[in-house]
Amino acid sequence: MAASQPASNSVILAWGSGEDGQLGMGNWEDKDLACSVKALESRHITAVVAGSRNSLAICDDGKLFTWGWNQRGTLGHPPETKTESVPSLVKALDDVNIVQAAIGGWHCIAVDDQGRAYAWGGNEYGQCGEEPEKKEDGSKALRRDITVPQRCAPKLSVLQVAAGGTHSVVLTQEGHVWTWGQPWPPGDIKQIYMPVRVQGLERVRLIAVGAFHNLALLEDGMLWAWGNNEYGQLGIGDTQPRSQPVPVQDLAGLSLVDIAAGGWHSTALTNNGEVYGWGRGEHGRLGFGDDKSSKMVPQKVQLLAGEDIIQVSCGGTHSVALTRDGRMFSFGRGDHGRLGFGRKVTTGHPMEVIINLPPPKSSNASNGRWFAKLVACGGRHTLALATWTSEVELTVSG
Repeated sequence: MAASQPASNSVILAWGSGEDGQLGMGNWEDKDLACSVKALESRHITAVVAGSRNSLAICDDGKLFTWGWNQRGTLGHPPETKTESVPSLVKALDDVNIVQAAIGGWHCIAVDDQGRAYAWGGNEYGQCGEEPEKKEDGSKALRRDITVPQRCAPKLSVLQVAAGGTHSVVLTQEGHVWTWGQPWPPGDIKQIYMPVRVQGLERVRLIAVGAFHNLALLEDGMLWAWGNNEYGQLGIGDTQPRSQPVPVQDLAGLSLVDIAAGGWHSTALTNNGEVYGWGRGEHGRLGFGDDKSSKMVPQKVQLLAGEDIIQVSCGGTHSVALTRDGRMFSFGRGDHGRLGFGRKVTTGHPMEVIINLPPPKSSNASNGRWFAKLVACGGRHTLALATWTSEVELTVSG
């Protein structure tokens, strides 16, 4: 059955597992090819985020839409349903302009254009940054779920937010990193509900957070890591955890421009489009061609050499790389169709994701193609932003 024409020349693409409605298609079906999220075609979307079982989109007017799993209030509005398969507006944030957001294990965190942070969803480890409630017997307890977004880290001026399995991390305007929640696998370390500054990090320009590990890229190009290290995801040559940041090895002399963290793996991107990966290699999520080898230090992904990569997104067990000319290559675990190949294949060999959509109704030019601008990997699904680009525009930009 042929795909219908998108109404707009800018679309959200989704594929993979749909069992919790996280694809936004109005149903709970898996998709093994990229499909357009029809409900948001009339909106100008600037960013998408894929979580373990849910998704969100940010519009150019600062509105935030969420969909997918909602049993912990992760969608940001009263949990009248367990799952929602159609994107809905987060009304509690309607009067602010959201510019960036992140989804953790079962909580979300967002920041507006004034540097104010908000959190909602699961909070049993303090990951939403709310102080414990005082009970009748005088004891205190954390509220398990926060279903409506509320301010967090009110004393901080936030530039970027990131979320792990049960913890939150923010980068401030001053270049400092703060964190709260349960930063390690539950039970290992007592949770912290108030923001604590990560010592030893100055002039940070970008952060990335996996399930229980963290990355921070400094303005001088140095990459630091801390947290869980069971599969070498810190990139420091061993599998011992670190409670304080340590330099990632074997990246000296490279000009890093971006970083990404999956559940248990990490990537770094250089200014000349080269990708380095490390951490858990099972299912081929590192892109080295095999399906099992973990790497304790960063290694160049040779199978992407020459593709001029401008972004990599890491999910739970798969990854997607975006090229400068708007193509996507995915690799890793393939069940539920999360790689977008049209077949449920698991592979460590990066393969191109074909955007098989017709030209948009708004376009007068049939000669052109869909050009991917951003990718976002979740637990078992993938999202992307794409725009229709005519052959004339492609020639000029090339």
